[in-house]
Amino acid sequence: MKPGHDTPDMFNASDTFGLSDFFEVTPMSLWLEDYSAVYELFQGWRAQGVTDLREWLLDDKTRLAECARVIHLVRVNRQTLTMYGASSFDELSARLHDVFRDDMLEGYIGELEQLWVGDEGFQSSSVNYALDGRRMDISLKAVVLPDHVRRWDRVLVAVEDVTGLQDAQRQTQLSEQLAREFFEQAPVSLWVEDFSQVRKLLAEVRERGITDFRTFIDVHQDFVAQCLAEIRVLSVNRHTLKMYKAHSAAELLAGLDDMFRGEMLNSFSEQLIDLWEGRLFQQREVINYAMNGDQLHIHMQFSVFEGYEDTWGMVLLAMTDITARKKAEAYLEYLGKHDVLTQLKNRSFYVDEVNRLERKRISPVGIIALDLNHLKQTNDLQGHAAGDGLLRRLGEVLSKAIDRPAHASRIGGDEFMVLLPGSDEVEVQGVLENIHQLIELNNQFYGEPPLSVSMGMAIHAQPGRLDDALHAADTRMYEAKRKYHGLRRSTDVPTQDVAADSDQSGVDGRA
Repeated sequence: MKPGHDTPDMFNASDTFGLSDFFEVTPMSLWLEDYSAVYELFQGWRAQGVTDLREWLLDDKTRLAECARVIHLVRVNRQTLTMYGASSFDELSARLHDVFRDDMLEGYIGELEQLWVGDEGFQSSSVNYALDGRRMDISLKAVVLPDHVRRWDRVLVAVEDVTGLQDAQRQTQLSEQLAREFFEQAPVSLWVEDFSQVRKLLAEVRERGITDFRTFIDVHQDFVAQCLAEIRVLSVNRHTLKMYKAHSAAELLAGLDDMFRGEMLNSFSEQLIDLWEGRLFQQREVINYAMNGDQLHIHMQFSVFEGYEDTWGMVLLAMTDITARKKAEAYLEYLGKHDVLTQLKNRSFYVDEVNRLERKRISPVGIIALDLNHLKQTNDLQGHAAGDGLLRRLGEVLSKAIDRPAHASRIGGDEFMVLLPGSDEVEVQGVLENIHQLIELNNQFYGEPPLSVSMGMAIHAQPGRLDDALHAADTRMYEAKRKYHGLRRSTDVPTQDVAADSDQSGVDGRA
């Protein structure tokens, strides 16, 4: 990530996210960037016959600089300003050359390579610098947000400062005295534990002739609990008390059963399987609980101390709190599959769901195509805020009318699709009636402008491709729309008073 910069008012929170407050208060550094010029640059290079991007960039470093120069920074959140020691967006934008320099070259090329091969995002480990010159090891993950004007014109990047973990790994190579001081001061949770009794229990099971250890612990869950009870905690550092919200080591050790519960037993089972197979260095993500009950997402690194490989008498566990990262990843995943304005699924999810239904050969599948009437007229006469209000209201209606495993998706500006796996014609007609009723209630609640939709339905009866049924539903929706506009031209009856009309060839739903 090495952007240029643009003005922050280019980012319209309601259009792009609809969750601006979440963006601002997320406890992880978030960057919104415009990569559209990089996409165009890549297209030009492909036309020149470039196939190996890394070789192309390293052959002439000015090409790498050009990539960096055309990336525009649109917005960052307040955590980014704090993390990089910037007083404002403008200060950070003006000093990006101080942030991205020196030893970040390899990571930056790796990010571009991931986009070059078609990934809809990238992740990497690199180095950045705060404005006060402080060096930071970072881990970043980015996703290209869908459905924008130009390709790659909105890329959301989540950046995590992992300097503490990297320092922890570097410092373990120092002398014992320095290592002990570091152990106490380290900004990650460190535990020294004795696994020698666990090793003895595993040896006893092996002596009984057990070879399929996974099956053994599936059958004997009490053995997993017995191993967990035999672990002795020798020492924890200060950050451990802070992270788990314990006042003292004694309080922490007394509450271990509450901290390591639920999903942790499954993770510990996998840890035992790794030990059974001789893996004395392990990394995994687990869930723990703080003393106050807060759930913590943890990256755990397990390693047996040198010289204790035969006894497991001293084991180091490094616990990094990745709860903020997990929330950011969930946010990125949500943006990738949802239309934030209506809170419905987006076109990307809709395409994936159609492919899944075809691949799984699910039938019947009910299909409803919907089109919001008068959106353009509302935008022109009352402004886009009024049009967005209609879209949000239709999102509310469909969210209440549709239950899983069915899904409603916004696939275009005023176009929506509902997929109802396992639903026959009678059930789909019931959903249509439910939508009618909810639209009527919605209009009674909101008043003007009235919510009005045209709908068409079809049933995909046989396993296989849904193309014909999707086309039929779309065609019937447009038939209903033409009929709706014809009725409005031939009568003075207000829109909300026109009787609803429904049959298999089309449904015009309005209140």
